Parts: sequence; C-alpha cells; structure tokens
Amino acid sequence: MNKKRALITGITGQDGSYMAEFLLEKGYEVVGMVRRSSTINFERIEHIQDHIKIVSGDLMDQVSLIDIIEKHRPAEVYNLAAQSFVQTSWDQPVFTGEVTALGVTRVLDAIRIVDPGIHFYQASSSEMFGKVREVPQKESTPFYPRSPYGVAKVYGHWITLNYRESYDLFAVSGICFNHESPRRGHEFVTRKLARAAARIKHGLEKEVRLGNMDSERDWGFAPDYVRGMWLMLQQDEPVDYVLATGKTHTVKKFAELAFEVVGLDINDHVVQDPRFMRPAEVDQLVGDSSKAQKELGWKAETDFENLVRIMVEAEMETASSD
Repeated sequence: MNKKRALITGITGQDGSYMAEFLLEKGYEVVGMVRRSSTINFERIEHIQDHIKIVSGDLMDQVSLIDIIEKHRPAEVYNLAAQSFVQTSWDQPVFTGEVTALGVTRVLDAIRIVDPGIHFYQASSSEMFGKVREVPQKESTPFYPRSPYGVAKVYGHWITLNYRESYDLFAVSGICFNHESPRRGHEFVTRKLARAAARIKHGLEKEVRLGNMDSERDWGFAPDYVRGMWLMLQQDEPVDYVLATGKTHTVKKFAELAFEVVGLDINDHVVQDPRFMRPAEVDQLVGDSSKAQKELGWKAETDFENLVRIMVEAEMETASSD
C-alpha cells in the first residue's frame, strides 16, 4: 500500500519540524524543502533526518517549486516557510514581501500547473489582525496589519482564498495565534525569556532586555497547532480556521512565570529597553477558535503555565551543559 506523501516548506523551522514528526507518526512519507545554503541548520530535525527526504527549493524561485512538486507528487503541501520574525520585517520589508507574500503565489501556481488535486495549507498569522477591530478575533474579523510581516501574511491569506475560488483548489489558511516551544527561534521574546531565566540561574548572564512588556498575546504550544493544520487538510471541503487558546497574557506575565520556574524575581534581572520597541505596536491579540473546536474537534491541549515550564526546563538542560 502506497504511503501518503506530504511536502513541507520550512521544514527546518519550529512548525516544520513538529509537522514532520506528526506526519511520520501518521505513516506519511515526508519531503522537506530547504533553501540551498552553505550553512543549513538541521538542528530541529536532526533526530528524524534519516526518515525524511530533503530537497532544495526556494519560495522566490518558481521553477524549483514546479520541479519539486512534479518529481515528488505530494498529496498535501504545508507552506510553513516565511520570513517570520516581525521585527526583521521592518528592516527587510521587500524581502519579507517576496518570501512571505509572493512566495505563497508561487507555490499555489506550481500546484495549479502540476496537480490541482493537491491539498494546500497556508500558514496565516494573528499578526494580520494587528490593530484589532474586535476582541476576540475570529475568521470573519477584518484585518488591520501593523507590520510589513502582517501585511505580507494578509496577501498570502487572500491569494490562497483567490486560488481556491478561481481554480477550485483545496487551499486553506490556518490563522494561527502565537504558538511557542523549546524550538522557537532565539529572537522571539518567549524563547529569549526562557533562555535568559535559565542562563541567569546558571550564572551565565545577569539581565535580559525587553521591549513592550504590556503587549498581550494568545500563546499556545506548537505541537498542538500542527495537529490543527493537518486536520484542516483532512476535511471534505476547504475552509479557513482560527487556531488559538482563547486566553491572553502579557509579556510581563510570561517573564514572571519563566523566572518563577528557576526561583528568581524578574525585578532583579529584567530591563525594559526602547531599542526593542516596534514602530507600530500590536497591543492585544486573542483568538476565538470555537469554529475549529466545533468542526475539526481541535483545541489547544497545553495551558500557558505548562508551556512556560516546558520552555524553561528545556533551556535549563541546555544551560547546564554550557
């Protein structure tokens, strides 16, 4: 019996690595696309690298995408690659648009040309809501992005819908609110805080500098979210969904819990630094995932306190060997 095959763009990222694990457990053949580079970081997928096929491709290169889909004929494509750090999108707005926005069009067009029967997942983002029009945010909430990243994600979201309606593709977007894990990039505030708490506890650092500590986010655990992404592609009809915990916490609260895990007080170690403030701030993002709960049977399983503990404990293990 032939195994189902899936292509994951951005397989070396947080979501890509968890998705690869999840699909392997489901019995899939997994093809992971990476951008050719002299220094590709396989750290997140090192433990499963022998069980997946790595191919070279680029969201900025249409031909490479057509070639990969033509050669490997996936049943499902998960587009998890992007320039995904909001702060960087202010420094590299054009590059962010090329990859995070137009990259989606290139993948969709490759699917349209090679095999319109492929099920396609686009990683949309809560950053699309930006200056929020209603609280909580759901699938029908109007977008008002506040960063080049958010704007690029809005383009990716709408082009997915456009290709679905224009070419009858099974193309869906999951509007995922913040989802974290020990595999989060070091530049993200959650990983930065978890790492700082562990390193300060081990005497390797003395303080951590942050931007806006009053920003509120809906934080979940990344492995819960890849399950939701997969569920969207198993449905009879292509429908977009919000994935979120429905609960919001401030950056300050995350910091307090992270330092509590290691028995420290944030007042002794956390410094607010204007350098880390965004030009246009997003103050409160909180999602309503009731549609996903009702129609997909999905919900976030890991609560906020456990998420923080998981991340800090992973960093404690790393710091103890430094």
